[in-house]
Amino acid sequence: MNTSVTVLEEQVEQLSAVDRIRLVEHLLATLDKPDPKIDRAWADESEQRLDAYLRGETTARDAHDVLAKHLKP
Repeated sequence: MNTSVTVLEEQVEQLSAVDRIRLVEHLLATLDKPDPKIDRAWADESEQRLDAYLRGETTARDAHDVLAKHLKP
């Protein structure tokens, strides 16, 4: 880790809890930039799945059932 990050860490530790939370939220937001290509790909996929469902080519399952099956301890 470089020196400026270490200095920033020390400064952040002096902030109030509320200010640290705001900083964390800001930093996370800078990492989660939307990607139009990925958004379009997901939109296309969801439209294709819905169309297939409406044509009777596929079925749907309740999300609670699926999660219950895969989240069992």
